[in-house]
Amino acid sequence: MSVLIRNAQRAVPLRRAPLRRAVGALLAALGAARFDVALVCAANSTMRRLNAAYRRRDEPTDVLSFPFHEVAAGELPRPRRRDEYNLGDIFLGVEYIGEQSRAAGEDFHGALVATAAHGLCHLLGYRHSTREEWQQMYQKEKEILEELSRATGTDFRPLTADLF
Repeated sequence: MSVLIRNAQRAVPLRRAPLRRAVGALLAALGAARFDVALVCAANSTMRRLNAAYRRRDEPTDVLSFPFHEVAAGELPRPRRRDEYNLGDIFLGVEYIGEQSRAAGEDFHGALVATAAHGLCHLLGYRHSTREEWQQMYQKEKEILEELSRATGTDFRPLTADLF
C-alpha cells in the first residue's frame, strides 16, 4: 500500500507526513491497506474548476473523489493484476477546508483527516444522495474515524453529521 500526497497549492501550510499516516490508518480500518491511493491537496481555484467540470457546480468544495474501480458501498475491489491495486484519487480542497475549519473554530488537521475519510468512503462506493445512503456512509466514516481516534488518542469525527 502506498499513499501518495501531492501538495499542489500554496494557500495553506501543509504537513504531509501526519496526513499520510492518518490515511494509511484509515485504509487499514477500511480493510483496504493493500491498495494505493493518491491525494492531491488543491487550492480553491483548482477545486472550483474540477467541481464545475465534474459536478456542474461552479464553486470550490472540500473533496472530490475519482474511483479507479466501481464497487458497491463497502465492497473492496477485486484486482486481477498488481497495477489494479489502486483505489483512485482524492482531491482535497485544503484552502476551502482551512477556511471552513477556521470559521467553525475546529482543528485544521482534524478537519483534513475527516475530509480524507469521506473521500476514501466515496472511493469504496459510498454515496450520500439519499437519506439511507448518507446514513450508511456516515456510519462507516464514524467507525473508521473512531478506530483512528483510539489508535492516536485524538478525537476525529465525521464532518457530515447534519447532512439530512
